[in-house]
Amino acid sequence: MLSLRGDAHRLFIQLKRHSTSNQEFKYMKRLCEIEKIQEFYNSINSNTLRQVYYCMLKEKKGSGIIPILVSSIPWLLLLFSKQLQDYLFREGSILWIVFVIVYIIIITISVILHFRENSWASVHIEIIQDILKDREKQYSKK
Repeated sequence: MLSLRGDAHRLFIQLKRHSTSNQEFKYMKRLCEIEKIQEFYNSINSNTLRQVYYCMLKEKKGSGIIPILVSSIPWLLLLFSKQLQDYLFREGSILWIVFVIVYIIIITISVILHFRENSWASVHIEIIQDILKDREKQYSKK
């Protein structure tokens, strides 16, 4: 069934499907991927993990470059609009159609990549924070 509710709802439906078919959740691809990330970060010492955390924060903030590029390209095209119009619309040329299609594809891919990078950076940041908090709790109990 096609759902436009997003990945969170799709995950919920997969979990529901697994629970009704008596399959274990640990064999779900998405959950296995998260578990592998957690296991890896658990194997790293706390000082290094903090440094990785800072790098992940930098990565998350740095992925804002894609929206800047997406919003600056139209300004660049506006700057050269006269020359661009002369080139694209000369005597029955259909070059403008190719230009528009390529431009829309590039913008769409850029936006998708931006949000995907942002979401993965958020996942890594949350996992690292959880591990560091758990370690601090264990250390304070001793």
